[in-house]
Amino acid sequence: MTDVRNLLKERIMERIPMERELSDEEVREIIDSTIMESGRELKLSLPEKQKLSRELFYTIRRLDILQELTDDPKVTEIMINGKDHIFVEREGRLYRWEKCFSSNEKLEDVIQQIVARCNRSVNEASPIVDARLENGSRVNVVLAPVALNGPIVTIRRFPEKPIRMEDLKRFGAINDELIAFLRQLVIAGYNIFISGGTGSGKTTFLNALSNFIPKDERIITIEDSAELQIMGVPNLVRLETRNANVEGCKEITMRDLIKSSLRMRPDRIVVGEVRGPEALDMIQAMNTGHDGSLSTGHANSAEDMLSRLETMILMGMDLPLTAIRGQLAGGIDIIVHLGRLRDKSRKVLQVVEILGYEAGEIRTQVLYEFAEEGEDEKGHIVGTLKKRNALEHGEKLAAAGL
Repeated sequence: MTDVRNLLKERIMERIPMERELSDEEVREIIDSTIMESGRELKLSLPEKQKLSRELFYTIRRLDILQELTDDPKVTEIMINGKDHIFVEREGRLYRWEKCFSSNEKLEDVIQQIVARCNRSVNEASPIVDARLENGSRVNVVLAPVALNGPIVTIRRFPEKPIRMEDLKRFGAINDELIAFLRQLVIAGYNIFISGGTGSGKTTFLNALSNFIPKDERIITIEDSAELQIMGVPNLVRLETRNANVEGCKEITMRDLIKSSLRMRPDRIVVGEVRGPEALDMIQAMNTGHDGSLSTGHANSAEDMLSRLETMILMGMDLPLTAIRGQLAGGIDIIVHLGRLRDKSRKVLQVVEILGYEAGEIRTQVLYEFAEEGEDEKGHIVGTLKKRNALEHGEKLAAAGL
């Protein structure tokens, strides 16, 4: 079938005119007519014709063998380690996929197709890039000479319909009491930082949390690769970083976008993820009257997130640690820490309030904490989110009349 598919592809490509751009329907018609004309010669059955029609369309106009995976709503992650090794995460479990690319060149063609749609480039001179698919999926690409076992592609697929807090409650990640509490904090303009490890659901949670922002406010989102799906906000500005390229376009960083956003009269600034010196600009924005800002970052705990932010700020500017901690304590009000447990479930593990800066340390207190109580008969972790302390700084709630 591989030889048949290659032969048909050659015949189809000969019939596609180069002088104009064809629609998907026109390409499908050429594919189907070519298969029908060649069917008797190649002795193809009807199911084989249908299968070839779909695969050839994916090869010519979509992401080749990956299209089947990107269309599957149950697939949350696709990992390609060279042309022969493709792994997928489906419903929290990792599987090896039976299909593979015909060659490294074909895989590289698909990669170039993906990054070109985002006006980005990747090659031997610049072998690492972040991009996205049309459906919003996040894509990371690493090529030779950095990648030793062929082109490496990681695709994080997000649900087409944004996940809301009600969905997270149904999944067991949060309860009604904490949803109501966080809704009030967002409306009142508390600066909230979401922390967690890889795959803990930070972007999903940030998306759900941002839907509590009043719809009449002006929101500016800043991301490395646009993933947030904020719905129903007419005054929404979406900004995305840009890599430098060989045509001479200069790099536009998260720092550039955060600085620019301050001149765009934002009510809220939502930063997709901070992982470098842009943390300094974000914390300064939080400390200069831009209340209600939201962001995420990688960390093992809420306290660890504060330490990581200190390190990120030092990457951007050489400041005394006392000044950095004072800025962090003044800028961030709440840290929500997420985790992915051993049963692959994602949960809110802690909600921590930043109380202030005192005697060289940032003071915090735990407001809510997940307490594990065991496992059910299916091996799922059972536990509850317990309230540990009451919110100490209620000034913003009072100012908002809540």
